[in-house]
Amino acid sequence: MGTAELACASLRALCACDAFRVLAAVSQPDKPRGRDLAVQPTPVKAVALSLGVPVLQPRKARDESFIQELRALGPELVVVAAYGQLLPPAILDLPPLGCLNVHTSLLPKYRGAAPIQWAILDGAAETGVTIMKMDPGLDTGPILSDVRTAIDENDNAQTLHDRLAELGAELLVRTIPAYATGQLIPKPQPQEGASYARKITKEDGRLVWSQPAPVLWRRVRGFSPWPGAYTYISERGQPRLLKIWSAKVESAAASDPGTVLRADAGGIVVACGEGALRLTEVQREGGRRLPAAAFLAGHPLESGARLS
Repeated sequence: MGTAELACASLRALCACDAFRVLAAVSQPDKPRGRDLAVQPTPVKAVALSLGVPVLQPRKARDESFIQELRALGPELVVVAAYGQLLPPAILDLPPLGCLNVHTSLLPKYRGAAPIQWAILDGAAETGVTIMKMDPGLDTGPILSDVRTAIDENDNAQTLHDRLAELGAELLVRTIPAYATGQLIPKPQPQEGASYARKITKEDGRLVWSQPAPVLWRRVRGFSPWPGAYTYISERGQPRLLKIWSAKVESAAASDPGTVLRADAGGIVVACGEGALRLTEVQREGGRRLPAAAFLAGHPLESGARLS
């Protein structure tokens, strides 16, 4: 059971392993996407169809008709990764081996919807993937296995997502046989260190220049590619959204936060509550993603200009 791109690596790994027989993939309903809002298959559905795996797409996982359909398939185990809905007890208790979740954090840290983003936002040195046996709580079930990876300063949410997806898929296919044969016993999560990674909203991407530069730098990385870190520039007296794709922290003398200190071939240096942020790749609302130098060639910014 999965919907988002994160789950695709696990689906591929399960299908590629002779030890498993994938009966079906369960994904949320297709939704309109893109500028033309055309209805497109979810990432998991697209992968499942390419592999010849039947796809079920209930509106809600608790729908009785879907539960009956799942029961008719007779799965021994259900694997869940980035599905997007809480499962009712009727599904959790349905397969003899229960339901396993591929969660992209080192539980109990970062339970919830956005563990990858919040690990970067918090400046965590490492994160990982946990294979957990699901219970009715939100990512509170006992742990079967985990794997760790360092968070590099060049990582953003996309690069970390892709690495964790592959690590999780590899861990999953190693974990299931040991669990199914009783060699691996689920262990309760520790009580200490639990935290909640709430869902990210578009509004979270707006940079507040009064914050320290390292905090804003992590927000640029943590919100790439979605929702994207952004600020506003003034054009003819009107605010225009400017998305920030990459940036670097710089030392700088104290100045009014949001003030452009320099704008040249090396980037747009903006004063923060502490230090400064050099914007190296930006995208004007309605425009293309550009290196800062190319952006400035068409949209010059003077020292002293304000971002808000």
